Amino acid sequence: MMPKHVGGCHCGSIKFEVVAPAEIEATECNCSICTKSGFLHWIVPKSRFSLIRGSEHLTNYTFNTGIAKHLFCRACGVKSFYIPRSNPNGYSVNVRCLEPGTIGKVTIKQFDGKHWEAHVQELARLSEET
Repeated sequence: MMPKHVGGCHCGSIKFEVVAPAEIEATECNCSICTKSGFLHWIVPKSRFSLIRGSEHLTNYTFNTGIAKHLFCRACGVKSFYIPRSNPNGYSVNVRCLEPGTIGKVTIKQFDGKHWEAHVQELARLSEET
């Protein structure tokens, strides 16, 4: 039985749940947006993610190819999750936005997002069911 992780934005307008293992392998990316926002990626299948509240508080930002859907809280500006270009069939959850009670261990690996095209295959299939 996998735990249900709860997370959300700073002001509490956005709340979500992710059913996944207690041990998390997160990715720290050095691309322009992740570096500035401090986003710590945990890519999960859409089927394991549920937005509990706040869809009306989300605003979308896209750039470059427009495939990634960067979703921010309109009130506090926090991006607690988004739809990534590398795995558009899943969500990238910001580990820093999860409540700590269900997390057993977080392992962080580095990703060279400055050279995204050369390294994107490292992220392939992270949102597939396992």
